[in-house]
Amino acid sequence: MTPSFRTLRHIAVASTLLFGIASQQATAADSGKITIMVGGITKLIYLPARLTEQLGYFKDEGLDVELLSQPAGVDAENELLAGAVQAVVGFYDHTIDLQTKGKDVKAIVVFGQVPGEVEMVSTKAADTVKSMADVKGKTLGVTGLGSSTSFLTQYLAGQHGIQSTEYTMLPVGADASFIAAIKQGRIDAGMTTEPTVSALQKSGDAKVLVDMRSVEGTKAALGGTYPASSLYVQAAWADSHKAEATKLAHAFVRTMQFIHTHSAEEIAAKMPDDYQKDKPLYVSALKASLPMYTTDGKMPADGPATVLKVLSAFNPSVKGKHIELGKTYTNEFVGAK
Repeated sequence: MTPSFRTLRHIAVASTLLFGIASQQATAADSGKITIMVGGITKLIYLPARLTEQLGYFKDEGLDVELLSQPAGVDAENELLAGAVQAVVGFYDHTIDLQTKGKDVKAIVVFGQVPGEVEMVSTKAADTVKSMADVKGKTLGVTGLGSSTSFLTQYLAGQHGIQSTEYTMLPVGADASFIAAIKQGRIDAGMTTEPTVSALQKSGDAKVLVDMRSVEGTKAALGGTYPASSLYVQAAWADSHKAEATKLAHAFVRTMQFIHTHSAEEIAAKMPDDYQKDKPLYVSALKASLPMYTTDGKMPADGPATVLKVLSAFNPSVKGKHIELGKTYTNEFVGAK
């Protein structure tokens, strides 16, 4: 049957519309915007993300960067794998965990040479929980199940022979939701970061149990430097977007240099007001956090091996597996001219 003129015209109109939609999608994909998901953007461990934006360093590199936030790193990781974002500001340990699942992800800038995490014990439970040796039967707060806080919690408890089946890990997020969980007695202890640590100490609701904000404290808890906060991407993206990856790395390295050449007060002055509802507390928390940041964005030489040792101690997907650590990070972009 020969198609009528009206039918041909409908086909032509439909084709034009489909072509237009496809063109719009292609334009959006090629617009050059880089979306970065941050595993809790107000956490001081991830301060370089917002600070780089505030300082205008992304724009200086000619980049159009959008920062989004998820309360837990594991959620940010899922967004990356789904292709919804191009990069994640989260913990380096996810790159090792993901390699065992056939995912090729690598850190291209390292912000923290230590986790910056603190295991806080509720003041109500402090008499019975004096160390991680006392967490059997307790409820421990983590940002999310499968997050870096859950990795570190399992390792610290495991060092005292306590298996993950002997306590409960409860995902409570960070910041206000973590504080609420402590105040409401839903958790006996939990792992969090600044400025939540300082806020809980100021209110008297919790005390420090394990402190991994400094190199010394981290070595005591984990046996070595533990690179944590970092910018990681899918390896395929880094290979096909070397120019963008290099510009991102340059912007962040400038920020790391800014952090190490300015006071906590000067750094805080660059941050949004809504990040520091209690400005003196925020500055104090930032002062306590400054030692954790790298100066150059490079991976500490002994770092990957320490992280692998920690994950291998309890993570069944990592334990006994061959991990190519060289594929989990690169200093190529931070060192590029």
